[in-house]
Amino acid sequence: MDVKHDEVIRPLANFHPSVWGDQFLVYNEDQEKQTEAEQMIKILKEEVRKEIVVAFDASAKDHMNLLKLVNAIKRLGVAYYFEKEIDEALQHIYIVYGDKWNGDSPSLWFRLLREHGYSVSCNSFNCYKDDTGSFKESLTNDVQCLLDLYEATYLRVHGEAILDDALDFTKTHLENISKDPLRCNSALRRHIMEALERPIRKRLPRLDAVRYIPFYEQQVSHNKSLLKLAKLGFNVLQSLHKKELSQVTKWWKGLDAPKNLPYMRDRLVECYFWIFSVYFEPQYSRSRIFLSKVILMAMVIDDTYDAYGTYKELDIFTKAFQRWSTTCLDSLPDYMKLIYKRMLGVYEEMEEIMAKEGRAYEVSYAKESMIEYIENHMKEARWREEGYVPTMEEIKLVRFMTCGYKMLATSSFVGMGDVITEEALKWVEANPPIVNAAAAICRFMDDVVGHKEEHEREHVASSLDSYMTQLNTREEEKVVDMIIQHVEDAWKDINRELLICKNIPMRLMMNVLNLARVIDTLYKYKDTFTNVGEEFKDHIRSCFVHTMS
Repeated sequence: MDVKHDEVIRPLANFHPSVWGDQFLVYNEDQEKQTEAEQMIKILKEEVRKEIVVAFDASAKDHMNLLKLVNAIKRLGVAYYFEKEIDEALQHIYIVYGDKWNGDSPSLWFRLLREHGYSVSCNSFNCYKDDTGSFKESLTNDVQCLLDLYEATYLRVHGEAILDDALDFTKTHLENISKDPLRCNSALRRHIMEALERPIRKRLPRLDAVRYIPFYEQQVSHNKSLLKLAKLGFNVLQSLHKKELSQVTKWWKGLDAPKNLPYMRDRLVECYFWIFSVYFEPQYSRSRIFLSKVILMAMVIDDTYDAYGTYKELDIFTKAFQRWSTTCLDSLPDYMKLIYKRMLGVYEEMEEIMAKEGRAYEVSYAKESMIEYIENHMKEARWREEGYVPTMEEIKLVRFMTCGYKMLATSSFVGMGDVITEEALKWVEANPPIVNAAAAICRFMDDVVGHKEEHEREHVASSLDSYMTQLNTREEEKVVDMIIQHVEDAWKDINRELLICKNIPMRLMMNVLNLARVIDTLYKYKDTFTNVGEEFKDHIRSCFVHTMS
C-alpha cells in the first residue's frame, strides 16, 4: 500500500545560475608591471599636486580654475590621492566667498561645495533669471552651462523651488539639443544622454570614472598628467579589486551554493560589485572583504526567508540567530545548519582581526544589526503566512529593515580605521534620517521593479500592495508615480542630512550615499541583480576585466 506523505510547500523562485562561473577565482598579478606603474603614479601625483597649489594661490578670477581642477580630479576617480588638498581648497573657497560666489559657473561652485557638506545658498541661481522670473533663453546657447546647472539641481533639498524649476528647464532643453545634429557632435550627444539618464549625484564614482576618462581625453584643454594618473591609478587599483574578488570567491566556493542551496541566487560577483561601489579606495580593502561576505550571507538569508523556508523552519532559524551560539545547531534543519555555521564564522573571523586592535566592539554592532535584519524577515514571513497586507507605516518599520540597508551601513563601518568611533556606531544604530532615506530608496525601487515577478509566487505584500489597499485602488500606475515621488523626496533627505549632520565624518555618510547610488544603478528600470543582463555585465567587465589604455 502506498503511503502519502504531506508535501512541504515552499515559496520557490526560479533564479538563473551565476553568469560568471569561476572566471574570477584565480588572479595572477604581474608584480613587475604593478611596481613600475606605482612608481610612475608617485611622479604624476606630485605634478598634479603642484598644479592644485598653483590654482589654490591664484587670484579670485583663477579660483574658477581650481574648481575645474577639483571637479576633474573627482570625476576621473582619483580624488582619494588628494583628499587633503581638495578639502583645503574647498574650505578656502567657502571662507573667501561664503554664499556670494562672483566668478563664472555658479553651478559648478554650488555642486562641489554642497558635495563636500557646505550649505551654500541656491540664491546664486537668480542670476540666471530674467525680470519676469523665468530662466533666460540665452542660457540655451551654452550647452556646458545648461549641463552644469542640470547637475547642480540634484544637490537640492526640500523647499528649493528655484532648483526644482531649473531641473525642468535644463532637462527640456538638453533633450532638445541632444536631438539636434547642428548643436552637438556624437561625443557631446552621448555625454548629454548619459547625464539625463543618471546625474553625477546618483552615479557610482568608479563607474563615472570609466565613462568620464575617455570623454575627458577628447577635450582639447585636458591635463595630460592628470589623465595619465587617472588611467594608471585605475589599473593599479583594479588589480587590488581583482585580488579581493579572488579571495572572496574562494571563500564563497566553500559553501558550494549551487549544490547545497540550489534555491538561492548565486550572485557572488554582483555582491562584490555592490560593496566595492560603497568604497572602492585601497585603504578600505579589509572592510570591503568583510562587507562582501556579509552581503552574500544577507542574500542567503533573504532567499531562505522569501523563497524556500517554511514558516516553522524560519521560526526556529530566527530564534537560533537571536541566541547566536553554536549550541543551537542541533535544532536546525540540515540546510540551515550550513548557513548558520557560515554566518557565525564571518563575524568570528572579523572579531579576531579587530580584537588585535582593541576594536572588537565594532563587530558587535554589526552582529546586532544582522540579528535585527533577520528578525524583521521573520515578521515578513508571518505576514506572508497570514496573508496580511501591512500598512505603509508597517512597511517603513519592517520592510525598510529587510532591504538590508541599515545592516549594510552599520557593517560597512567595521575595520575602516580611526575614522570610526563608538559615537558613529551608536549614530548608525539609531537609524538616522540618512540611513532611513537610503533604505526608502532601496525598498521602493525594489518593490516597483519586482512587483509583477513576486506576484507570480507566494510572497510578502509590497509597498505597492499596501498603497493600493490603503487607497482602495487597482490603478498600479498611479501608485507607482506616488512611490517614485517618495524616492525623489528621499534623495532630498539625503542631501539635507549631508549638509546638517556635522558630528559624523563625511566619509561614513558617503557609504550611505553610495548604497543609494547602487540601487539607482541596478534597480532603475528592472531588477538587474536578480536577473543579470548585459548592462550589469558591462559594468562588471569595465571594473574588473578591462584595463585603461
